[in-house]
Amino acid sequence: MNITFDAQPLIDNQKTGVGFCEAGIVSALLHSHKGREYALDYFSFQHGKDKEMRLKSFIHESCVLNPCAWFPGTLYRAIWNFIPIPYRCFFGKKAHVTHFFNYHVPPGVHGKKVATVHDMGYKVFPETVRLKTKIMLNLSLNRSCKRADKLITDSEFSKQEIMRFLKIEPDKIVVVPCGVDTANFYPITDNARIQIVKQSNKIYGDYFLYLGTLEPRKNIERLIEAYAVLKQDKPDAPALVLAGRKGWLYETIFERVTALGLINDVIFTGYVTDEDAPILLSGALAFVFPSLYEGFGMPPLEAMACGTPVLTSNCSSLPEVVGDAAILVDPYSVEEIRQGMQHLMEDEVLRQELSAKGLARAKEFTWERSADIVMSVYKELVGQDE
Repeated sequence: MNITFDAQPLIDNQKTGVGFCEAGIVSALLHSHKGREYALDYFSFQHGKDKEMRLKSFIHESCVLNPCAWFPGTLYRAIWNFIPIPYRCFFGKKAHVTHFFNYHVPPGVHGKKVATVHDMGYKVFPETVRLKTKIMLNLSLNRSCKRADKLITDSEFSKQEIMRFLKIEPDKIVVVPCGVDTANFYPITDNARIQIVKQSNKIYGDYFLYLGTLEPRKNIERLIEAYAVLKQDKPDAPALVLAGRKGWLYETIFERVTALGLINDVIFTGYVTDEDAPILLSGALAFVFPSLYEGFGMPPLEAMACGTPVLTSNCSSLPEVVGDAAILVDPYSVEEIRQGMQHLMEDEVLRQELSAKGLARAKEFTWERSADIVMSVYKELVGQDE
C-alpha cells in the first residue's frame, strides 16, 4: 500500500494543534506499521530547503519526500475552488490513499481520499475565526467532504457536530482520538531545568499556566477576569502565565490585562517551543484551560501527562478527554473559574489527587492507538485484510 500525507501542517513555522496531530499520527504509523510505502507531499516553490529540514525527522527507508517546486502552494489553495486544477498534476498518481489533515481535500486526487475534520468551531463561533479561514471553509468544506472517501475526527463530540452541521452519514466518520507523546510530555522534576525556563520567561514563584493560541475561542478574557477577582481576594495568588502565539483578535486580551491593572501579575511568554512546553507545564501550580469550544483539547492532555493539575471547561469535547481527572467549570461563569483556581491554589491534597488521576488518564491516549485506527481506515478503503 502506498500512503501519502499532505505535509503542509508539518512545515508551518509555528505548528498548531493540526500540525501536532498530524506529526503524532504520521510518526506512529511509520514506526508501528512498517512494510508500507509512505510519502509526504508539499509545495517547495519557496524556501524549499527550510521546508525539507522541518520534515527531516519523518524521512527513513519507507518514507520519502514528494515536493512540488514549480508551483506555489498558497496560490493553488486560493484557486482550487474556482479553477479545479487536479492535485495529481503536482504530486502524481502513485498513492493508493492520500490523507489530508487540515479539513480540505483538493480536486483531482489520485486514489482514495481521507480528510481529518477537527471541529466545527467556524460554524458555532464564527466571530472567533479569521475571515480568510471562514471564507475558505465555507467555500471548500462541503465539497471536500464529498470528495473524501472517509472522514476522521478527534472525538465523539466532533463527530456529532459534523453530522449536525454538514449532514454527513455517521458511518462515513471515524473517531480517532489524539495521543500524547510521553517521551516529551512527562513529569519533569529537575528543578534546575524548570528554573532556567522560568527565568527566560521572567516567571518568579508559583504560577497558573494557560498554554495555547491567544484567541477569543479560548476564553482567555474571562480567565483574566476570574484571576482579577481572585487576586483581589487573595493578593498572594500566583502569577497567571499566558503562553502561546498570538492568534485572531488577540489585541483585546492584552487590553483586558491593562484595564484590570494586572500588568505586573499576568505574564505573556509568546510562542513556546516543543522543548520548553513540558518544562513549563511541569513547573506550574496548575493548568487552566477554560476554552469555549474544542474538537479535542490537546493542551489539557499534555498537562495531565506532565502530572500538572488541570482546570478546564465542562463543555464540547473536554470532559471526554479529561474524564474525572480535572476540575470542570462552566466557561461562561467567571465565578466558577475563580473558585476552581482558588481551590487549586489552596488545596494541596486536591492538586496531588488530580495529578495522579491525570497521569493515569493520559496513559489511555497514545499515538500508537490513534495510528492503529487510522491504518484500519486505510485498509478498509483499499480492500486489504492484513
